[in-house]
Amino acid sequence: ARSVVRRPLAWGLGGALLLTAMAVPALGMRAQDAAVTDSLPPGEPTVAAALRMARAFPGAPTPARVVVWSAAGRPVDGPQVRAAIEELRRRAAEPGDGVAGPITVAPVGAALELRVPLAGTGTDPTSTRALSALRSRELPATLGRVAGIQYAVAGRTAFAADFTARLTSRTPLVFGFVLLLAFGALALVFRSPAVAAASIVLNLLTVGAAYGVLTWVFQDGHLAGPLGFTAYGGIVSWLPLFVFVLLFGLGMDYHIFVLSRIRERLAAGADARAAIVGGVAASAGVVTAAAVIMTAVFSVFIGLSAIEYKMLGVGMAVAVLIDATLVRGVLLPAALSVIGPGAWGRGR
Repeated sequence: ARSVVRRPLAWGLGGALLLTAMAVPALGMRAQDAAVTDSLPPGEPTVAAALRMARAFPGAPTPARVVVWSAAGRPVDGPQVRAAIEELRRRAAEPGDGVAGPITVAPVGAALELRVPLAGTGTDPTSTRALSALRSRELPATLGRVAGIQYAVAGRTAFAADFTARLTSRTPLVFGFVLLLAFGALALVFRSPAVAAASIVLNLLTVGAAYGVLTWVFQDGHLAGPLGFTAYGGIVSWLPLFVFVLLFGLGMDYHIFVLSRIRERLAAGADARAAIVGGVAASAGVVTAAAVIMTAVFSVFIGLSAIEYKMLGVGMAVAVLIDATLVRGVLLPAALSVIGPGAWGRGR
């Protein structure tokens, strides 16, 4: 901290550029859930069985489930619906859009359930494109022409695609809510919009770096051998938002602790440099102990079999290490030194 406050711009820019460089791979992050064959290590018996099933019956293990019903509650198993299903079978037999056969039909009360195989593993882009073709072209051209019925598409592929789409559309709202709430709380407590804004930026740099490491390791497949996973070209859809919320909460916890120690020294009459160095030094033991505990806890997830837990463990462990060292030890003192004592509302 003493070195940083003597040359805050150089240290601050250097640290910010390093975290920005680490965040660059996140620009290509793709939200995609892992199929069973991608989630577990290749040697698992479950994976071997799933691969054999996929080779013998492409698309059949995770088909799209099309439910057909009447809004009036009447049975829909009539001649027109049967003819539409036969037309759907004929269209599925034609190669091109990933919708395949055999299509099976099962009555469920007054409704019908169609199981339509889709190309791909069930959650990959191939399956998603096939699902889109089924929803936008195949079903409207067949069942969509029958009056008096309704239909909807469910199944593993539909669930993963719809969940990812809904999550992606709502993520900016969650980011905005958390950032505005944190900014307002920090500005109110420390009476300094500048300190609050700097705190938000520092936390976003940590989150961006964690996203970049996740993308580089798991989506691009680096360290696949040492960590024991098979890269499938994506990141589990729920993980980025989960990491953001969890990391922001943990980071802000001891961030406020450090800022409070600095503010106490400023209020007691210390100059800005001495207050920053003293506040960081006084809180270093607690921050370090907390970081060691959290890193150890999250590292346990790396040893689990499923790739989703490995992603969570690596993302959070790396983020906590970055946050407790580079951010709190370098970027925070540098930012507060540049802001200066006047922005703290000293004396009010």
